[in-house]
Amino acid sequence: MKPDFATIIGFLGGVGIVGLALTQGDGGLMLFVNIPSILIVLVGSLFIAMMKFGVMQFIGSIKIALKAFFFQAEKPEDLITVCVDLAEKARKNGIVALEEEEVGHPFLRDALKQVVDNVDPAVLKNALITDMSKTVERHETGKKIFDAIGDVGPAMGMIGTLIGLVQMLANMSDPSTIGPSMAVALLTTLYGAMLGTMVALPIADKLELRSQEERDAKMLLIDAVSGIQQGLHPRILQQILMVHLPGSLRTADEEDE
Repeated sequence: MKPDFATIIGFLGGVGIVGLALTQGDGGLMLFVNIPSILIVLVGSLFIAMMKFGVMQFIGSIKIALKAFFFQAEKPEDLITVCVDLAEKARKNGIVALEEEEVGHPFLRDALKQVVDNVDPAVLKNALITDMSKTVERHETGKKIFDAIGDVGPAMGMIGTLIGLVQMLANMSDPSTIGPSMAVALLTTLYGAMLGTMVALPIADKLELRSQEERDAKMLLIDAVSGIQQGLHPRILQQILMVHLPGSLRTADEEDE
């Protein structure tokens, strides 16, 4: 898996800045550590979010979340180069020759196996579109789970704040309980805001971006496989696939057209 440096640097930078601020002062970092607050916000948020989804969906979201940190979609221009090269080899040596090609992209590799096995083009295209749709659906579920955690986290923080205030007001006669109760009240709000703003919502947004990138890549590959199966000339296939690129990356000739 390729690391996504934007996500990693952003996460570490944000945590580092907040951590540095927390260490400033007489109490140090341990002043901001409160186990009841952590349980209310972190564990409580996870359980509440789990109520909205299935257990397997929730567990699967952890694996999907790794794509925010350790996944980079292949550049579409690189995929086009690979597909045009495969089209040239298929045109020169026949479709069967593709069976010997080492293809790194698993989606493209599996699709080419179906092409070599002479699967009907319409059937194959429908199967590939279904595969793509299921992948996007899984990513969308992962995004929704982290959106839910991002919504629930601050709310659980407010619940913890209310618990702390009630405990404080119920024991005003004992000054020794005021400090711990206020700590729970304030720290749960802090933890909830950090969970939502610094972790859950950024991961949800990055998963949405990943989903779009993977969808675009697979649509490009579906068009490429269809063109190879039809025996299109590599130059024609290249022009067809160029529509998947941003305007700035297309050839000047295509721009004029």
